[in-house]
Amino acid sequence: MNLQASRRPRMLRRTALAVALSTGFAGIAFGQSTTGGIFGDAPVAPGETVLIQNATGLTREVPVDSRGRFVAGSLPLGDYTVTLRRDGQTVDTRKNVTLRVGAGTQVSFAAAEAAGGANAQDLSAITVNANALPAIDVTGVDSRTVITAEQLAKLPVARSAEAIAMLAPGVIAGSDAYTFNNHGVVSFGGSSVGENAYYINGFNTSDPLQNIGGITLPYGSIDQQEVLSGGYGAQYGRSDGGVISQVGKRGTNEWHFGAQILWEPKFARADAANTYYAKGAKAGQLYNYNNDDKSWTTTESAYFGGPLIKDKLFIFGAYEVERQQGSSIGSLDSPYKTNYQYRDPRWYAKIDWNINDSNILEITGASDKTSYRGSQYRYDYDTMQSGSFYGYPARTKQGGDMGVAKYTGYITDDLTISAMYGKMRLNSHTDYLNYNPDVAYVSGSTYQNPALNGGKPIRSSQNIGYVDPTNAKNNTTNLRFDVSYHLGDHTLSAGIDNLTARAFDVGQVTSGPGYWWIYDQAAAGDENTPISPSQGVGAPGGEGYFVSRYIYRARANARTVERAQYIQDSWQVTDRFLLNLGLRNDQFTNYNSDGQAYVKQTSPQWAPRVGFSWDVNGDSSFKVFGNAGRYYLALPNAVAIRGAGPSQYTNEYFTYTGIDPNTGAPTGLEPLGPGPVSPDGENGQTPDPRTVAAKDLKSEFQDEYILGFQKQLNESWVYGAKLTYRNLRNAIDDTGVDAILAAAEAQGIDTDNFADTKGRIFNPGRANDFVFENKDGTFTTVHVTNDELGFPKLKRKYYGAEFSLEHPFDGKWYASFNYLYSRSYGNTEGQVRTDISQTDVSATSAWDAPELMEYSNGYLSNDRKHQFKANGYYQITDEWLVGGNLAIYSGAPKSCLGSYGTDPDNGDPTGYGNAAYHWCNGVPQPPGKAGRLPWQYNLSANVEYRPLWADKKLAFNLYVFNLLNQQRPTLIDYGYGSSSATPDSAYERVIYRQTPRYVRFGVTYDF
Repeated sequence: MNLQASRRPRMLRRTALAVALSTGFAGIAFGQSTTGGIFGDAPVAPGETVLIQNATGLTREVPVDSRGRFVAGSLPLGDYTVTLRRDGQTVDTRKNVTLRVGAGTQVSFAAAEAAGGANAQDLSAITVNANALPAIDVTGVDSRTVITAEQLAKLPVARSAEAIAMLAPGVIAGSDAYTFNNHGVVSFGGSSVGENAYYINGFNTSDPLQNIGGITLPYGSIDQQEVLSGGYGAQYGRSDGGVISQVGKRGTNEWHFGAQILWEPKFARADAANTYYAKGAKAGQLYNYNNDDKSWTTTESAYFGGPLIKDKLFIFGAYEVERQQGSSIGSLDSPYKTNYQYRDPRWYAKIDWNINDSNILEITGASDKTSYRGSQYRYDYDTMQSGSFYGYPARTKQGGDMGVAKYTGYITDDLTISAMYGKMRLNSHTDYLNYNPDVAYVSGSTYQNPALNGGKPIRSSQNIGYVDPTNAKNNTTNLRFDVSYHLGDHTLSAGIDNLTARAFDVGQVTSGPGYWWIYDQAAAGDENTPISPSQGVGAPGGEGYFVSRYIYRARANARTVERAQYIQDSWQVTDRFLLNLGLRNDQFTNYNSDGQAYVKQTSPQWAPRVGFSWDVNGDSSFKVFGNAGRYYLALPNAVAIRGAGPSQYTNEYFTYTGIDPNTGAPTGLEPLGPGPVSPDGENGQTPDPRTVAAKDLKSEFQDEYILGFQKQLNESWVYGAKLTYRNLRNAIDDTGVDAILAAAEAQGIDTDNFADTKGRIFNPGRANDFVFENKDGTFTTVHVTNDELGFPKLKRKYYGAEFSLEHPFDGKWYASFNYLYSRSYGNTEGQVRTDISQTDVSATSAWDAPELMEYSNGYLSNDRKHQFKANGYYQITDEWLVGGNLAIYSGAPKSCLGSYGTDPDNGDPTGYGNAAYHWCNGVPQPPGKAGRLPWQYNLSANVEYRPLWADKKLAFNLYVFNLLNQQRPTLIDYGYGSSSATPDSAYERVIYRQTPRYVRFGVTYDF
């Protein structure tokens, strides 16, 4: 969304404005995009300077060069007064110049000469601000959308950074399986939800454990949110998806206070749709009764800001707390009614100290937390009534705080430096009330033998599935130093960007005595088919009923050290052509619990960034732009939990002759296999760090190319188009060792001498060198080609063609329309797997064995072939405003995951079960071949009343989200089951849907 234009002063002719837009922008640099810049031109005369002053009294005076150009970069956001001076005397003035983050704001004094000297005094009264610029910013070479606090107040948008980001083209909601601090996450341009970066006032607040989500600001404290969906400069890194960068509000020389109350009542919330079995023998039967799910939310917020010392020291603070209460009914597999409460407090504080006109100090603090508590009652699906008290689910407190200090020094008119250092501390605290460590959790009770349970599932009193550490912690430190020097037509920028993330006691284990009982049944006709022949697990026989004892233990400490250096040249080649040349070098090192490095990627990882902007007509009416770049991504700390730690992931299979009526545990067990088996060798052993990952493991990186244009249709409309191509060139995942061992034996290596056979972290789709520790303590390296591994080449490609049409705000109304046709396809989604809701970052099941990757090439989970977005608002009168937000997406591609191949006796060659392979009913099923989910439509609307009798300080708001109450599925179960023609009853059962319609009422007072 390019929201730059408002009612345009007619005295400023386009040709005059364009002079400044086509000159001098090379002198503006923005570091980590928390600042803006002012540039322009003036009639050439001796002794000319331009005085720039903001609402906090900060003043900078820069010279006008021999060509009439002036530039001031790295300015704090806010409103400025810009004055042209000649020999110390005021010649002309522009007031209320508003900066936009990461962009240059043009201020032209050439209009004074163009209109004649007699008109100069009249022109000085014109209000010029960022919204009065021509709608096309010819100074930008990247793909960014900036949303301001003013626009957030006028649009019906959910109160999260991710909901704001989804106003930008190519950004879609991630699966509900992925959340951070009780809010969802997003996907940019076909990338996975684990490949984005988050910033607050320039500090990296991304989740250091999984890189899924990040700390964000209270909604009312957001000054501007910058959404970078591609083409960003060398100062940004550690992302090959997108960037969400928030800049918070700051105090000024006037005190301001405000408060807001929001209410989402349960009576105004539509009933959630029920979930039914879709296929198999149970098709059409109720699985999850959702109609009685209820929830209601209240949000209170307040803010203040003003001067502690006028023109010197300023403060701004904001606090909000969101409370959500409700009840939900679990499925047949977990038939409990849960009453729950979420409490999500957030705060933000900022101090700005104008030490003098050449030195600024900013101190920021922020907090983003969530807590959960609840109670559970048994639910009877026969009577559709809740019953006796069952227990308390785990109570959790998550989230944390961050603090950062930033210094900016304007050393000379041409030299600017900035230094930033900050810390973030995230905590995850879990309390287990009435937890019984002696009782095992029971899963899959609906698959119990009905002859042994009387036709009604017997469940355990254990309501805790996994036990998290009581006090897990994740800390991040981030140090940046940036320098910018203006030299003629060049602005040279350079800097360092160092980040260290530490994880303490993270992970989880199976509850109770350390294991679950999981009941299952072979499909009809497969009763005598081995459950996992590759692991020696036999057939259940009889009617196919069996049970497994499942153990999962993975807890660790970890540390990641990320270092980066960059250099960038912003070169104004001609008055119409701007060229950005950048180069970034990233280095990553991952450490295990013992402080030993198991991945070292410290050799240069060069990431070139090249971009251009061509002002075709020289009057800002037509811009052609493009960029090309490479983007690297580090491994987060979560990889160490299973990959580099003493993790255990085993199943032991049995038939049974009875079920304990009190605990749900099986009795009369008869083994079906050799004991506990692990498909990837996770047997609880701590690996030597030299054996965890392939030697010389390469970082994940992606190449991106963008070409587009923007053009004025007339004085009121702007249209444009953009082409984007992304190619994931390298990825990191884990793999099993069977193919590696076979290759070693073919090379004459005695694999019986290897001390471990745990899976390895590697670069899929290419040759790798793997290290094994021998039983005598020595080590052997095995070189394995991709053909020997049996994998296809890595592929994830994204194509996008975007078309946009915008009516800038003219004092009355604003509208934006965007259509995107895109394709995201290949054989890997990235660091996570949405189709099976897997959150093991860079340790998914995808590349664990060659059979799992057969026919894996197809449309990826984040592919939405068609995307249409429209939003806007209309100022009906001085008191009344209405707004709307529409998003339409074509459905996500379906998958079908079943038994392997056409031979029912070898349907699970890897031990991953009968819902793991891209085969269904003996037919290959690449992703997308099974069709697509339904289209999604989401229309939201709002109305605001600001009465004049309250001096427009009081506002009443009404928001309706998902006005049409569309509840179409966003994810379904893709597990087809065995090789028979009849799929598993869970196949295509809905897992997640669109949120039902809900209404929000609001009252706001600002004074």
